[in-house]
This record gives sequence, C-alpha cells and structure tokens, in this order.
Amino acid sequence: MTPQEYSAVVKRNSPKSKTYVDCLAAFCIGGGICVVGQGFFEAYSALGLNETDAKTLTSVTLIFLGILLTFLGVYDKLAKHAGAGTLVPITGFANAMSSPAIEFKTEGLITGIGAKMFAIAGPVIVYGTFAATLYGLILWILHMFGITLF
Repeated sequence: MTPQEYSAVVKRNSPKSKTYVDCLAAFCIGGGICVVGQGFFEAYSALGLNETDAKTLTSVTLIFLGILLTFLGVYDKLAKHAGAGTLVPITGFANAMSSPAIEFKTEGLITGIGAKMFAIAGPVIVYGTFAATLYGLILWILHMFGITLF
C-alpha cells in the first residue's frame, strides 16, 4: 500500500472532527469551574476573610472538590465532555494527582498510592519547578542590566 493510499484509508475511516463544539464545551465547562471558584472567593470574602486568605481557601476548596468528584467518578465523566476545560483549572491538577492514587490504592500506601500519585503529576511538578527557576534566572539577569519587567 502506498503512502497516498494509506492516507486515503485513514481519512475515510477517521471520525469527523468536532473542533468548534469541543472548544465551546471546554470553554463553557472550564469557565463554569472558574465561576464556581469565583463564587467561593466572594463567599469567603463576605465572611470577612482578607483577600489572601480567601484566595487560599478558595484554592483548597477547589482542590478538595476536584478530589471528591474524582473519587465519586463524576470528574472523569465531566472531562469526557469538557476536554481541556477540566485540565486547566486547579481542579484538573487535583484530578491528575488523585486519580492514580485512588486507582492503585489496593497496592498499598507506598507502592500504590505514594508511587502512582506522582505518575502523571510528577512531570508537571518538575517542569513547573524548572520553568520557574529558568524564568527567575532570566529576570535576575535582566535586572542586573537595569531592565525591570515587573
């Protein structure tokens, strides 16, 4: 089979892309998660917490809800329809950390939960740490030459 024939077979048998529908679902569901987070922030602020404490408690609440919904099997169903809309908010990171831990809990605390919890999130943490260090180094070098960006 030639590459052109193979390409024609793949194109004929591939499902049609629903890019616009997928983007709209990701935007709406991801935005909905952010609206819920904003609601928590406003509620905590109304209770008299200062801005820093309200933001911290909002993050903790969203992480807890992400883990709870993952445990109940709801988050994966939501992610099936929302795609990247559930990956971007902090709840997506909570899902990425807790999902392998919940799945491998039968293997024990160390080899199951402890080892598998960082299977997906580990590279994200490493990249985030490396990127933050690199960006900080660049800003420091620029600052040495009198260039201030922030």
